[in-house]
Amino acid sequence: MRRPSPKEISRKIKQAREAVSNNRISIVNPVSIAGDALELGFTVEDIQTVLIGLLDEITPKDYAGQYAPQRSYEDEILQCKLFPFRWNSNRLGCRVYFKFAFKENRVWLVSLHEDRPEEE
Repeated sequence: MRRPSPKEISRKIKQAREAVSNNRISIVNPVSIAGDALELGFTVEDIQTVLIGLLDEITPKDYAGQYAPQRSYEDEILQCKLFPFRWNSNRLGCRVYFKFAFKENRVWLVSLHEDRPEEE
């Protein structure tokens, strides 16, 4: 069976929404996220509100990760499964790339920026 299934991805989105709603958010690289946030038109102080809105937009079909999910090499979330998404965000008015992981009942923000298609 191909994992994660759409049902598993839906659960991860719901789990992330719950963590964000309860302000259980950590950021892997705050400087990078702050810079990307400014480019998207908001400040990192607004991250909770923005994430709630984005998590309401994404669906399992927006999952852009590997099957099985890739694992993180970042020290803070070493070996945690990564959940990346790409979609056209109404909230931010552009195609967005958003990646998160879970560790100890917290959602860890790994990436949030305008989608940067790979150069060919």
